[in-house]
Amino acid sequence: VLPPLTVTSPCKILKCNSEFWAATSGSHHLGAEEAPEFCTALRAYAHCTRRTARTCRGDLAYHSAVHGIDDLMVQHNCSKDGPTSQPRLRTLPPGDSQERSDSPEICHYEKSFHKHSAAPNYTHCGLFGDPHLRTFTDTFQTCKVQGAWPLIDNNYLNVQVTNTPVLPGSSATATSKLTIIFKSFQECVDQKVYQAEMDELPAAFVDGSKNGGDKHGANSLKITEKVSGQHIEIQAKYIGTTIVVRQVGRYLTFAVRMPEEVVNAVEDRDSQGLYLCLRGCPLSQQIDFQSIRSAQAGEGRARRKGPSLPPEPFTYETATAKCREKLPVEDLYFQSCVFDLLTTGDVNFMLAAYYAFEDVKMLHSNKDKLHLYERTRVLAPGNAAPTGTHPTLWVALLCLCWLCLL
Repeated sequence: VLPPLTVTSPCKILKCNSEFWAATSGSHHLGAEEAPEFCTALRAYAHCTRRTARTCRGDLAYHSAVHGIDDLMVQHNCSKDGPTSQPRLRTLPPGDSQERSDSPEICHYEKSFHKHSAAPNYTHCGLFGDPHLRTFTDTFQTCKVQGAWPLIDNNYLNVQVTNTPVLPGSSATATSKLTIIFKSFQECVDQKVYQAEMDELPAAFVDGSKNGGDKHGANSLKITEKVSGQHIEIQAKYIGTTIVVRQVGRYLTFAVRMPEEVVNAVEDRDSQGLYLCLRGCPLSQQIDFQSIRSAQAGEGRARRKGPSLPPEPFTYETATAKCREKLPVEDLYFQSCVFDLLTTGDVNFMLAAYYAFEDVKMLHSNKDKLHLYERTRVLAPGNAAPTGTHPTLWVALLCLCWLCLL
């Protein structure tokens, strides 16, 4: 049974966060003369959260922001009464103390390894497209996973994604919301929450900060905006982790590089439950391309008449040609690209597959495992796919059936 459909939330906490960050950019270490202006911006932030409170009751980022505002009010001796306009505050000069280079050794994962210790082993997980999942064990799956699902859940951070239908009535879904929680860690970082949605890819945490807070090793957690509104990178050096979040078209992609030690840092692995990057999608949520034809037969005809579709949907030939422009190797990223173009008609899914592979090249530690060619779905008894199939044959079979619908 699928989880309940989760639609894009009317909660506007990201807008409140962005406005506060714009008003206080670079002002975390203001002098006393700037305190009144900071308090004014903070009151405006609180006012914004109150306006959206009704639609944000179950939103983790909202509750984190409310608690953060209360803490900042106390830290800066701000009165809750007063002006709430949002002046643009002065930014810090280059080389300000916010860039802390004296973080304790424990806040730098790689430096904490002694010379006689073996270097850490890194692994990668990625989610993109319709959606396609590459797990920490290099298993490649295409899944339904509609609604909210945990992607990562360990002792250091949680990642949750929400996938929504690409088209009304279609089984094709894509990631529309992403929440990342970095848990408080020793003297390194305070708890931080990052949240992105369609058309909202902030370059800051929900409390407006860009690093791990006020602790001595705060700079071991840092957000960098690579392309405004399209590409951010989060470095969590204290756990040796790099996260890349992109918006491609309307939807989000996620990629992470993480040490195996951190991947497996869970209190009780046997009773942990779902954790897609580690365990993959549940069997009931996996899509087997060999048996997808009957499920898509009726949908294919209905889909091609929909008002949201482009006037000329992709054929197998045009889809493969388009995917080869960016993905010349016919691996699973290429095949996922072809599948997504045929099922959605949206060329941005080709770019999502391309950027997902670019992230693999940057984040995967084993360059011999960049390309994957064999599907790794665990099939239930009686639902076995033919073995020894050429990696492009299943695509041809799918598309042959698709063309029969025309």
